[in-house]
Amino acid sequence: MSSPVLLLQILCSLLVAGILLSCLQGGAAVIGSASGDKEVLVELKRFLVANNRVNRGDYDGWPESDPTACAWRGVSCDVDGRVASLNLTGSSISGPAFANFSRLGALTSLDLSDNSIIGALPTGDLNQCHGLEHLNLSHNLITGPLDISGLTKLRVLDVSGNRLEGGVAGNFPAICADLAVLDLSTNTLTGNITGLFDGCARLEVVNLSSNNFTGELWPGVARFRQFSATENFLTGSVPWSTFPDGGCRLQSLDLSGNRLVGDIPDSVAKCVNLTYISLWENNFTGMIPAALGELAVLETLVLGTNRLDRQIPHKLTNCRKLQVLDISSNMFGGDVQETFGKFAGLKHLLLHDNNYTGGIVASGVLRLPELVMLDLSSNAFTGHLPPEVADMRSLKYLMLADNNFSGQIPPEYGRLAELQALDLSSNTLSGGIPSSIGNLTSLLWLMLARNQLSGTIPPEIGNCASLLWLNLADNRLTGTIPRELAEIGSDPGPTFAKNGNDPGVLAGSGNCQAMKRWIPVSYPPFSFLYSVITRENCRSMRDRILKGYGPDGVFPSCTNNSRSSRVNSNTISGTGYAQLSRNLLSGEIPSQIGGMRHLSLLHLDSNRLTGRLPPEIGQLPLVMLNASGNSISGPIPSEIGQMLCVERMDLSYNNFSGELPASLGQLIQLNTFNVSYNPLLSGEFPSTGQFGTFDEQSFLGDPRLHLGRLTQQPPPAGAPGPPAAIHTGLLVSPTNVAVLSFFFFLVIGFIAGTLRRSLPVWQLLVALMGFVSEKLMIWK
Repeated sequence: MSSPVLLLQILCSLLVAGILLSCLQGGAAVIGSASGDKEVLVELKRFLVANNRVNRGDYDGWPESDPTACAWRGVSCDVDGRVASLNLTGSSISGPAFANFSRLGALTSLDLSDNSIIGALPTGDLNQCHGLEHLNLSHNLITGPLDISGLTKLRVLDVSGNRLEGGVAGNFPAICADLAVLDLSTNTLTGNITGLFDGCARLEVVNLSSNNFTGELWPGVARFRQFSATENFLTGSVPWSTFPDGGCRLQSLDLSGNRLVGDIPDSVAKCVNLTYISLWENNFTGMIPAALGELAVLETLVLGTNRLDRQIPHKLTNCRKLQVLDISSNMFGGDVQETFGKFAGLKHLLLHDNNYTGGIVASGVLRLPELVMLDLSSNAFTGHLPPEVADMRSLKYLMLADNNFSGQIPPEYGRLAELQALDLSSNTLSGGIPSSIGNLTSLLWLMLARNQLSGTIPPEIGNCASLLWLNLADNRLTGTIPRELAEIGSDPGPTFAKNGNDPGVLAGSGNCQAMKRWIPVSYPPFSFLYSVITRENCRSMRDRILKGYGPDGVFPSCTNNSRSSRVNSNTISGTGYAQLSRNLLSGEIPSQIGGMRHLSLLHLDSNRLTGRLPPEIGQLPLVMLNASGNSISGPIPSEIGQMLCVERMDLSYNNFSGELPASLGQLIQLNTFNVSYNPLLSGEFPSTGQFGTFDEQSFLGDPRLHLGRLTQQPPPAGAPGPPAAIHTGLLVSPTNVAVLSFFFFLVIGFIAGTLRRSLPVWQLLVALMGFVSEKLMIWK
């Protein structure tokens, strides 16, 4: 046997012996102690560091030299110094779940929410955490079944926003003894829930939304304080007995997005503590129960997307605290019912998709003194826009889109000082955009697309310092793009701050109809929203947008210059857009456009723009740029290569000339590129790097532009060949023997020093394995 192999065998024997000795000296002494808890947390830290090489949370700063872990961020201890609570919410954790939490024998609370943990739960370990009272694993990427039947002391369980699947019945009533809060929402869980929680005597809050649960409503739901089963497959009618005399504790009931049928029972009025009712998107028929008027504390009533009778009971106006009323999508027809004008305290009225033809003014809804939102979109209204709207001084959101309104936009609308969203899109409005629009300094959305508007874009629009989302596409606007347009959205902070002080959510039905109109599905940062949004989270997402927060992981913002690349941001201000497509705009694109640092989408396509593409456009943090279908000429500016975040770029059907700038090779995010039908473009276009992914469809009609070809050049004479394969065997040489001998004595000293410091077993193992690995790499 060669001496190197013999030495390796000796090293392995020493490694095993050292581990055994460490176990005998101190390993058993720390089990079930504060020092043992610290060992587990150090092991957790190193596990997380190994799986998260870039973004890390507070755990990365845990000082291992501390005698105790009780002062570490996210760690709380009991009076005995044992770890009782571990909170790593929002810590940028990715990869599989840690599987040794059960060694924290005093752990009562574990919060790993808002991370990117993947794979199945380590149920074998988790079910051994017998002392857990609070478990929050929400908003991760956890898959597989939910099996936590061993956690018999749970009071709060939240696994919402994951990818869990299969049935949950095996957990009940095993975990029911103390369970008070249960949130299983936004997964793909299945099974019949009828009576499933009847053994959970202390259960108060139940959220089963956005799953695939089946079953019928049962009387047991009346003993919960909050019950939500929205977006499931519940069937059948709602029996009168569901809400018994004197036994209803419900404060919030959400059954929207199911397949429930029949009448809404009057017995729901027995739940006198109800503040929130949503029965949206079912198949309820018949009259709206007049008994609902007995609910003195009711604040939100959502009955949209059913087939209810158009008669609105006058007794409903007795709900003096009612702030949100959504009876949209019931296809009432005719005039807006006059009863709606008698809800004096109402703040949000949603009546879209009802096939109304008139009666807006006569109904009195324009005289409601506290109305904040009025949504009359997707009806059949005709005639001019009612100027009386201008007197609604509390109005923040006005949606009159998708109707047949004609005539001009009333200049009086410029008096709506609090207005944050004006959506008049998809009508037949004509005339110009009134200059008074510049008075709306709190405006976030201006949606005038798909009308017959003409004239120029008023320069006063630059006064709209909060305006982040502008859509003027599909009109007949003429003239140049005013340089003042660059000022829109320059300071949305005051509007966001004002909304941040408002505890209320932008209320309404869960179909997010207006928001989907306002957010273009073709825009990459927003298109992801359509795949993750649910009826249950829609309101909270809108609330975050209006307060200036980007829903985490949904809206990437961008730092865009030559020294930085794409980054994620929790703010929304970097996701603005300006859509001016399919108008008759002419002249040059103003150079001031480079100042629109909030802009991520710019659509200028299908106009009559001329002149050169300004170099300043490279300063924009764009994700999408479409300037196709114009007469823009001159070279494509090299500064366009500074838009490091751009994913889609269309410059086709123009008169660009010269060679494509080499700086385009810096656009590593680019996945769609089109310079077709620019016949004056010339030179050779490389097929290397990112641009090697684009085929000839990106360059049609460019006869002077030649696609490069990858060629394999032979290596120059005398150049060294490829490195030889690494052998798995060890070469025997005097040098190797000397190295192994040196290595041998180093390990002996390492083990001796370690034992003198009495390091625990797992630290010795990790350190030795790292030491051996490092020396082998140096040797190799």
